[in-house]
Amino acid sequence: MEAAAAKRPEIISDKDQMRRWSRAMRSQGKTIALIPTMGYLHEGHLSLVREAHKHANLTVVSIYVNPGQFSPSEDLSTYPSDFEGDIHKLMSVPGGVDAVFHPHNLYDYRVDGKNEIGKSGGDEECKNQEGGKGGVVSCVEEKGMGHETWVRVERLEKGLCGKSRPVFFRGVATIVTKLFNIVEPDVAVFGKKDYQQWRIIQRMVRDLDFSIRIVGSDVMRDNDGLAMSSRNVHLSAEAREKALSINRSLLKAQSSAQEGHKSCTMLRDCVVQAITEAGGKVDYAEIVDQESLEAVEEIKNPVVFCVAAWFGKVRLIDNIEINA
Repeated sequence: MEAAAAKRPEIISDKDQMRRWSRAMRSQGKTIALIPTMGYLHEGHLSLVREAHKHANLTVVSIYVNPGQFSPSEDLSTYPSDFEGDIHKLMSVPGGVDAVFHPHNLYDYRVDGKNEIGKSGGDEECKNQEGGKGGVVSCVEEKGMGHETWVRVERLEKGLCGKSRPVFFRGVATIVTKLFNIVEPDVAVFGKKDYQQWRIIQRMVRDLDFSIRIVGSDVMRDNDGLAMSSRNVHLSAEAREKALSINRSLLKAQSSAQEGHKSCTMLRDCVVQAITEAGGKVDYAEIVDQESLEAVEEIKNPVVFCVAAWFGKVRLIDNIEINA
């Protein structure tokens, strides 16, 4: 006999209503786990829901494509979306989720009842911007939405993805701070595929004394080994097959390290060669300390091998922990 489908979660779009919901639940002695997402959910996200069930009484999933982490030249306009599909996927998980926070625009500040960013809405206007002026900016700054306050985790955000996406982690840390202040969770669950992001949020929570426990959940992969990502939908069949070189080469590097090959230069060169020969363009391939994210030359302590590579117009990231 099939299990009954989970009930439809409460959909909340207003941040004050979200805060009232959370406080009402906590006044009843309930604990809350938050899973921040940008939507277009896949099995990787659903695994975070299952993980959240282990840590709290109630689960909240936020669905919000954050313009603050995109520069005006990046792919905000093409980021996939399927809100109703997302809700049905969440309902397919045993136990489901209790609430979905789906705000329209978390950078929309109103003064005297007037929207400071104009009638058409901030996210849509960000999507239409091309290029920034006066240095690297986010879509939010380019459009002048009145948002001036940013959260930075200064050292951890500089390397890896931070080199080619200089506003990305500032935008992530800021929106996660906003979500924490609105939802007020006890626990937040993040996928370790975005390894640098996970470590940045851990450090931010420690440094700013948030009373929130950050849980990292292992990378989820499709049957062929490709790390699950909302951007995978943009891969052609040919590009997807070529992209398998990322995980395959990382597994070989992990095996080599466990067999005693500790030179990071050698391991890195092997991975770069495998990806390049498959037709990928490597953004970075670095072996870094798991805590500090500082590059190492020889594996003596637990490290993580992080890779970002382009296949066609799709940028993919992946990583593998090496505890040899």
